[in-house]
Amino acid sequence: MISALYLHIPFCRAKCAYCDFDSRALCGEALEGAAARYLEALLARLDAFGEAGALAGVRTVYVGGGTPTVLGPRLAGLVRRVRSWCAPDELTCEANPESFDDAMAAALAESGATRVSLGVQTLEPAELAAIGRIHTAEQALTAVERGRAAGLDVSCDLMCGLPGQTKENWRRTLGDIAGAAPDHVSVYPLTLEEGTPLARRAQADPALEPDADLQAWCMEEARRELVAAGFAPYEVASYARPGHECAHNVAYWTGESYLGIGRSAAGMLAAGEWDGLAALLGGEPAGAGAVRVRYVQRDDAGTRFDVERLTAREAAAEDLMLGMRMTRGVGPELLGRARALAGEKNVAAAVDEALSRGLATWAPDGRLAPTERGWLLGNELYGLMWDLASDD
Repeated sequence: MISALYLHIPFCRAKCAYCDFDSRALCGEALEGAAARYLEALLARLDAFGEAGALAGVRTVYVGGGTPTVLGPRLAGLVRRVRSWCAPDELTCEANPESFDDAMAAALAESGATRVSLGVQTLEPAELAAIGRIHTAEQALTAVERGRAAGLDVSCDLMCGLPGQTKENWRRTLGDIAGAAPDHVSVYPLTLEEGTPLARRAQADPALEPDADLQAWCMEEARRELVAAGFAPYEVASYARPGHECAHNVAYWTGESYLGIGRSAAGMLAAGEWDGLAALLGGEPAGAGAVRVRYVQRDDAGTRFDVERLTAREAAAEDLMLGMRMTRGVGPELLGRARALAGEKNVAAAVDEALSRGLATWAPDGRLAPTERGWLLGNELYGLMWDLASDD
């Protein structure tokens, strides 16, 4: 049963200097025309999946981008169309502070959105300018207040390792965000993606390269500050007040099937689900040996896809890898499945290596959970789990 739905909106008012997502910076008539054409194709795809019965079990929806709120009133219409096909408990729309006004907040709440995820990144003016953000700190804090007043759960994204960022600045951003009392905060280290304006600038000025030691300190400081403010870490990058975890993101990390619609949207389906929807996803069956299919839609109309097929062993290794992003780690059932598919000795060796390197520990309930070291050195821990996908 497909439990999660992702919809991609590839438009922004301005492209951030670090962003390599599929999005276009448009405004005025150009945005209006492009948005109308894109939404026509997106709604047609949404309706087609709805008519095929694929959306009946959806429990979480995430509308991301880009910046969905640049669509204006059209965004609330999209939310209503989604709710005509399913009744999710959680429906999130991404937003940037400068395009999240009172009218937008009210329209989203009225149309059936339950949650807004605000791209704040930092509250320091010089840092905002350095990464090409077009909102102010005041707009960001007002957006948090506006979302809460509309009855929406509010999440804030923050980034560390920005050009010119200091420990003092980071502490100030954390304190001000915690004081604004959102329900959820995600913290990400800046990565310079090839081809982005910031990456090109860093080639000429190495001082713009993120400082790995500072980023590690910032991630640890975020945990200290946010826990003290009443947030609990439940995933490597995410903190929430009790009862306000992002259920959609949890679906990603726990192996639930999710459907992605829109250009560059990714999805993951069990082989049987894929075969049942093959006519809408390129026509090719999952094939012998595949138990899971990952795909990315490569055009607006949904006629071109990149597809990856996973065996049962690969799916188990992937579930272990993603599950170790969660604070609670992975349980005995998943570990047992991995042992049956990848071999008792192989799984034991990977677990022993994670334990000996201080990346993981056994929890009292029998779950294998990441330690703080494993949380900071996530790629090492995830690599150990993914290596179980093959004998190589």
